[in-house]
Amino acid sequence: MLLGRTANGLFWMHRYIERAENMARLVDAGLRIALTRTSNSSEEWSSVVLSAAATEAFQAKYDHYTSANVADFLLRDQGNPSSVISCIEATRFNARMVRTALTRDAWEAVNEAWMSLKSALSAPVTDSELPALLDHIKRETWLIRGAFHGTMLRNENFNFSRIGKFIERADNTSRILDVKYYVLLPAVSYVGGTMDNYQWESILRSVSAHRSYRWVYDVQYNPTQIAEYLILNGRMPRSLHFSYRNIVENLGHLANDYEMRHPCHDLAAQTLGFIESKQIETVFELGLHEFLTDFIARNNRLGADIASAYNFD
Repeated sequence: MLLGRTANGLFWMHRYIERAENMARLVDAGLRIALTRTSNSSEEWSSVVLSAAATEAFQAKYDHYTSANVADFLLRDQGNPSSVISCIEATRFNARMVRTALTRDAWEAVNEAWMSLKSALSAPVTDSELPALLDHIKRETWLIRGAFHGTMLRNENFNFSRIGKFIERADNTSRILDVKYYVLLPAVSYVGGTMDNYQWESILRSVSAHRSYRWVYDVQYNPTQIAEYLILNGRMPRSLHFSYRNIVENLGHLANDYEMRHPCHDLAAQTLGFIESKQIETVFELGLHEFLTDFIARNNRLGADIASAYNFD
């Protein structure tokens, strides 16, 4: 059986890679949606910080929600454990801890990303520089995952890494959705209007789903269909359904390899069933925010149960 310390390092290495990318995606979502407003963009930026679960820490340091303050806090602040710079540092720390479990290509991709992003994030970023920096962050995380996926043996090391990746991805997709629907929509009168449609389009672009959405639906932006796409579509690689299908599959490989099941296996299967049993109309009737809040709690519980089952140190 893989040592719990190694399993923990691989699991968290990939959670931090995913978190770094998704923190950039949250800032991107805020930036795109703030551009739809001619004034008072502070509401958009406060909602981004809220979705990053960092409101208290942000308010302890800043008095105002501005693009500069939020970008600095979520991208560069080493005192924020979920900032991009903190995540890439944690990625490298965990990769060093499990160095012998990684291929040379995977390790070098992590190390090069760390050096590149450390340099890119060494100074405050202007508004005009921000879009290019966000793209740079996303590209570096893609290179790490590409090297890992292209060179790693499909064994327990791979399984723990994939589980960490998709738990983090599911969490972040749900939070990006929550930014839009629960916080950002300024009034019921906007629903279905030009601003509403632009905000939904911005969310799709922020999760790289703009073009693929049109392939599937071939219609104008529709909040119900966009939420369906990001929650229930099993072919969309950032959807909750896709993420949990991969979590269940990789936990299944561990159960087979170790010839043992744990409560985390049942919880993952139940959460996948919870997603698969839903129709999007039902989700909206019950409340999208309430659905996402419940899902995030389930997802967090699964991460803790996996750590307990496999003796993460």
